[in-house]
Amino acid sequence: MIRDITLGQYYPANSVLHRLDPRVKFVGTLLFIISVFVFHTFPGYAVATIFLAAMIGISKVPVKFMFKGLKAIFIILLITVLFNMMLTPGEVLWKLGFFKVTREGLIMAGKMAIRLTYLVIGSSIMTLTTTPNQLTDGLESLLGPLKKIKVPVHEIAMMMSIALRFIPILLEETDKIMKAQIARGADFESGNIIQKAKSMVPLLVPLFISAFRRANDLAMAMEARCYNGGEGRTQMKPLRYHSRDYIAYLIVFLYLGVAFVFRVVGI
Repeated sequence: MIRDITLGQYYPANSVLHRLDPRVKFVGTLLFIISVFVFHTFPGYAVATIFLAAMIGISKVPVKFMFKGLKAIFIILLITVLFNMMLTPGEVLWKLGFFKVTREGLIMAGKMAIRLTYLVIGSSIMTLTTTPNQLTDGLESLLGPLKKIKVPVHEIAMMMSIALRFIPILLEETDKIMKAQIARGADFESGNIIQKAKSMVPLLVPLFISAFRRANDLAMAMEARCYNGGEGRTQMKPLRYHSRDYIAYLIVFLYLGVAFVFRVVGI
């Protein structure tokens, strides 16, 4: 399951999405997330599905790699679906003791499953098609107006970029440590919940030590390069909009407009 987490990873490819300005991808991802909650009927979710499928096709990222990240949230998705099925009041379809499944609960469970799935895939498209440096520059540019009220925009963007970049690194480190501990006889699968929690100690201790060591090495490397924040810094590759970026903005806003039309009309 650890190797199935794709958040924070970058998949190199020569696609239109890879060449888009990172600011466009940030705004597009945000608007897509908003549209997922604006749509409230299954015909609306069909439109979102078509849009998402088109983005996956344009990105040239393998579909298997894109959907692999859903395995990591399967438990959360299952719990969300079960809770919505059993706790939403309405017409009872099945009942066993105090457990009951309602028609409204099934509809709500389907909507929540679609929303959670699309949130993960939509966010993954952005990180898979954008390098960490581009994410930092794009986020810093979007938050630029906050500099007028003394918000440390560059530092915030840098921290978020580093945190996002460390996700695949720590997952890879976790996988290596787990394999090493299994080779030494550690058992992470058998036993009850308490025993499984205790068995995680040989994994968590070296993982925390490795994480702090990497953070210290990164801090020393930044200090050695005289890093002192965003004041007076310039960019090697300044962000500039191109015609494809304006076209992408137009497409995304038209898509969001369709979502609001579906909401108002009740489709």
